[in-house]
Amino acid sequence: MTPNAKMLVTLAEIQAAQTRLSEWVDRTPLVPFPNENLWLKAENLHPTGAFKLRGAFNKLLSLSAAQRARGVVAHSSGNHAGAVAHAARALGIPAVVVMPSGAPQTKLAATRACGAEVVLVGNASEERAAKAREIAEERGLTPVPPYDDAQIIAGAGTVGLEILEDLPTVGTVLVPVSGGGLISGVAVAIKSQRPDVRVIGVEPALAADAQASLRAGGRVAWDAADVARTLADGLRVTQVGELTWGHIRVHVDDIVTVNEAQMRRAVRDTVLRARLVAEPSGAVTVAAALYGGHNFGPGPLVAVVSGGNLDVGTLVKLLAEESG
Repeated sequence: MTPNAKMLVTLAEIQAAQTRLSEWVDRTPLVPFPNENLWLKAENLHPTGAFKLRGAFNKLLSLSAAQRARGVVAHSSGNHAGAVAHAARALGIPAVVVMPSGAPQTKLAATRACGAEVVLVGNASEERAAKAREIAEERGLTPVPPYDDAQIIAGAGTVGLEILEDLPTVGTVLVPVSGGGLISGVAVAIKSQRPDVRVIGVEPALAADAQASLRAGGRVAWDAADVARTLADGLRVTQVGELTWGHIRVHVDDIVTVNEAQMRRAVRDTVLRARLVAEPSGAVTVAAALYGGHNFGPGPLVAVVSGGNLDVGTLVKLLAEESG
């Protein structure tokens, strides 16, 4: 079922989230990429290293006292897990997080460090979701979805508000697409105020289910084994959510893809030229801006760097590839 317009998140809800989050989530800067008409929205600079903190806090702050006392359960490939664990600890809420056994050790360690109970399953997003539902029913916990939830989308949408406030002349905003929560919120925040600004999603070519959905006019699912081929572990969701799809089809101008070599190069160049650490999932937008061969139209370009959580070994390997 495709959500109707009444179900979509509104600008007012995103603005309310911005007020709610003001004492819990720091504003992130726009960092200029040297010698390019490009700005990086540095969501990797959050304490948990990714934008997910916005949605997690917005969702948990909306819970009743009884829900907080019982606790929450989330499922994630990593960044949402760390965000829910961090927000739950700050608010004194017990948390269980279902994660893939193949998640980067950096993300697993960060989640456990916040005191959350971590349950490991296989690498398919469907398996994580099923296990989270099972735990929620068995223990009476409140689910905190990674993307397909109005409060999660509204929290993520505060990224879009900040971009417009800090760079009113922006022409195009590039946003990574996984389950679709980030691009849904950003698109509503921007298009509701500046319909002339283009909002474009970016995916790895090896996990391009959102682009396929936009081209087909309906949600398309990819096999877990196919999306697992990309290095961008945070973008391996096999299908965008029902609620996020409703936002994408109404508010997003286009979705483009990048290949693995472009993404790996973007990680290196973001470190060496912009002095920011971007994980592959967060670097896809930089790859699209610099190496994709696209004409994104007039005005400054903003690439949302959604996260910077990658294992040191992976980062060293990617940096070493330049000299090779």
